[in-house]
Amino acid sequence: MKIVTTLIVFLFVSLIYAQEVKPIFEQQGDMVKAIYFHDNGVVAQTGFYEDGKPEGEWKMYNNEGKKIALGQFTSGKKTGKWFFWEGEGLREVDYTDNKIANVIKWTDSESVVLNK
Repeated sequence: MKIVTTLIVFLFVSLIYAQEVKPIFEQQGDMVKAIYFHDNGVVAQTGFYEDGKPEGEWKMYNNEGKKIALGQFTSGKKTGKWFFWEGEGLREVDYTDNKIANVIKWTDSESVVLNK
């Protein structure tokens, strides 16, 4: 009897942790708000879709909930300044026509400009 009970508990716990955390989509006017999750249930990304394409501000988070990226989409293309937090630094990436136009790496003590 103990073996059967242990097996049932094991299967139940396995099923709970094996389930994928599904994204949430919510209609807001002409746009759809999207929230994606990491496997541990923490928010991974938030943003909006318009006509099936990413639109407006998007935020990305690591699996501990710390913000790691922030940027804008226009008609599904990355536009303007995007920010990527990396350890103690910050990377500022400028996009033009969905391509990287300029990168600035900010650290605690100085900034370094990298052109591509």
